[in-house]
Amino acid sequence: MIESMGAYLDAVRAMDKGNVTEVISAFEALPKGYGRHLEMKLLMRSWSAIDPEAALQYANESLDPKSERRFGISEVLAGWANRDPDGAIEWAKANNSSEKPEDNPLLLGVIKGLAEQNLDSANQIFRNLPQGSARWQASTFLAQKYAEMGFDRAIDWANQFPEEDERMRETILGQMGARLARQDITATAQWVKSMKNDKASLRVMDNLLTQWVTKDATAASQWVDRIAEDDKRYYGMKQLTSRWALSDPIATAEWLNSFPPQLEMDPVVNEFVNRISTRDPEGAAGWALSIVDPKTKEKAVNKAIAAWNRMDPEKAKTWQQNNLPRIK
Repeated sequence: MIESMGAYLDAVRAMDKGNVTEVISAFEALPKGYGRHLEMKLLMRSWSAIDPEAALQYANESLDPKSERRFGISEVLAGWANRDPDGAIEWAKANNSSEKPEDNPLLLGVIKGLAEQNLDSANQIFRNLPQGSARWQASTFLAQKYAEMGFDRAIDWANQFPEEDERMRETILGQMGARLARQDITATAQWVKSMKNDKASLRVMDNLLTQWVTKDATAASQWVDRIAEDDKRYYGMKQLTSRWALSDPIATAEWLNSFPPQLEMDPVVNEFVNRISTRDPEGAAGWALSIVDPKTKEKAVNKAIAAWNRMDPEKAKTWQQNNLPRIK
């Protein structure tokens, strides 16, 4: 019996047909669940080099279906794909029990293994996957891998997604934008400006601003101010306001004060009102009055007043009497 963790790891690394049963017994002595995923990964990878089909049978029949089976099968297929991608792919296609045969979750393990040796080959399999959960999950994994390859390589990969597949393109570019913004905000900002004004570019901008506002919100605001396309600029202003107002509402207000009231600014100001109403309802009410569109203004004022009534109903009533004599 393998008694210590160190001995277990040594045994797994030296695993061969002669000690498979012993190593499995040591693994099964560990508490089931997520806590033994590392040990499971080592076991599945080592076993895949000896007899992948036996390892897959064990994973499918013996591992916990809720917390272990999917992970175990994926690791066997990943190890198999490292050595024999055609064999792993053939097995995955032959053993797919998904309700939608074309949506094959087993190919995720193959893609994972291939990516460790040949990222472009993994990407080719991914691109041939039909719409479905397997494609979505694979996209997340590959976005991470290409982001690790460097900014230019990541952008080249993301930009290859066809515009007619709008939903996937938006998801992929958004994921890439989130990862790249953590690495290089300036380069990500340049990428956003170079993109056409579509849903994908807006998703990338969302993720860029989420990162940027925590590091230098003023620089982010200056960048948004310089966006040439009006729709894209006002969208960016709204998203920046949504994030900045949570961390520094005073600085956000000072920035918003530099723009005159106008219909295009209504969504931006309304977002500011939404963000500060619970903390500063009086300030929110004042900002709501600057909204141009009457219906939008009324809704914003009512939201601020409702929050104010919960905090200081008398003061809220006085403000209404002074500013909104027709609102009871």
